[in-house]
Amino acid sequence: MKCKSLVIPLALSLLLFSPSQQAVDITKLALPDMGDSSGTLITPVEEKELGEAFFRSLHSQIAINQEPEIQQYIQAIGERLVASSDLPSNPFHFFVVMENDINAFAGPGGYIGVNSGLILMTEAESELASVLGHEIAHVTQRHLYRSAEAAKRMSIPTMAATLAAILLGSQSPQLGQAALIAIQAGSVQFQINFTREHEAEADRVGMQNLAEAHYDPRSMPTFFERMQQSTRFYGQNVPEFLRTHPVTASRISDTRGRAETYPYKQYPDSLAYQLIKAKIRVVTATNPADVYRYFQKGMSQGTTEQRTVARYGLGLIALSTQKYKDAEAIFQQLANDYPNQPHYSAALARTALDAKDYTTALARYKKLAEQFPENDAIKLEYVTALLKTGNAEQARKNLGLLSIQTQKLPLYWQLLAQAYGDLNQPAESHRYMAEYYYASGQIDEAILQIKLAQQTKGVGFQLSSILSERLSFFNDEYEKAKRDQ
Repeated sequence: MKCKSLVIPLALSLLLFSPSQQAVDITKLALPDMGDSSGTLITPVEEKELGEAFFRSLHSQIAINQEPEIQQYIQAIGERLVASSDLPSNPFHFFVVMENDINAFAGPGGYIGVNSGLILMTEAESELASVLGHEIAHVTQRHLYRSAEAAKRMSIPTMAATLAAILLGSQSPQLGQAALIAIQAGSVQFQINFTREHEAEADRVGMQNLAEAHYDPRSMPTFFERMQQSTRFYGQNVPEFLRTHPVTASRISDTRGRAETYPYKQYPDSLAYQLIKAKIRVVTATNPADVYRYFQKGMSQGTTEQRTVARYGLGLIALSTQKYKDAEAIFQQLANDYPNQPHYSAALARTALDAKDYTTALARYKKLAEQFPENDAIKLEYVTALLKTGNAEQARKNLGLLSIQTQKLPLYWQLLAQAYGDLNQPAESHRYMAEYYYASGQIDEAILQIKLAQQTKGVGFQLSSILSERLSFFNDEYEKAKRDQ
């Protein structure tokens, strides 16, 4: 089930709903007492488990990006900001929701999402960084745990599912109410109130992190101003970012005054920011012809770099519309002109892969993997090419070289399951498909896959023990959720 847009409160603590949403009592939703500013009421282990469960629940209901280059970029910009935060050693996971609505949010355990629509609305990389910096500040200042007040009797799986139901309820009251009834039978009351103090603190701390990470502090009030000016065009359909992030004249004034205390200098956008925006524009396009005209216009204006990005966008349009010869010509020229830019060479390799020229694709990805050994996006594409060409064992080995962050993606487990399936090891394939479904928030399917693995002939003692442990774990998660109903 996918909700049409992602609607979630900042730090899951700043809930503001429209009158129609309030009519179905969505604001009276139960959450446990998850802690205070000192962290005494929730342990780090519990917070980690809640964050992971929340992220799994999101996967089952909204379109979370699985495109490796997009994921790699948003994680990189987020980690750069975290390094300048109050919790530089804490794990954060950043991700993009493929929805055109303008929104961003932070959840428990440092899971921070931003909608593709918001990324496209930014006009500078520092504006995107200012949004992420604000969300990071909500996490580091523990605003969720300072705001939540309710009964401490929900299990982590149910807590995560309830938070997901907030998303559904915010977009579709009827659908959200049905989800809440299924989870909680309407038995617990909850109200978390938006506070101006939390927003002001997130602005202040976020701007400090922004400057220390070498992004433009002035981008925060600039983005606020543009958001405020745009509201007159929306009428009743105000973007959720503005509902959960009210932008007032005083707030703009405060951030503008604070930004002016920093020395002025130029903050050029990274090439990666421009290329990822181009890719998102193509991936989310409802009418490729409109996007084609957008990039065609960009070919004749702006800097040399901007015109090059427009050419890359035209190549992506050609690739998405299966005009492989056109895409090949564009990306080959870009790769020749910029041999040290991985996006262009990766697009060239992807063109061969999509055109089913697997031998060429494999050779290109192999070269790229050697040239950019730390690039997980290229590694994932290389694994796909290896599987397409019957090199399952090499694919399996390459999956083991991915970073811990990348191994959180459901795509990782799906590729691992495919590799073992191609190696004629069905029990292992089912085992990893179970992990894929679990990471995707589909516990029933995960249990089924483990049972299928157990029924496979020739399962050894070690694997049998692992399967039994995972089945027990999945069943326990399922039963905890049922007990809370």
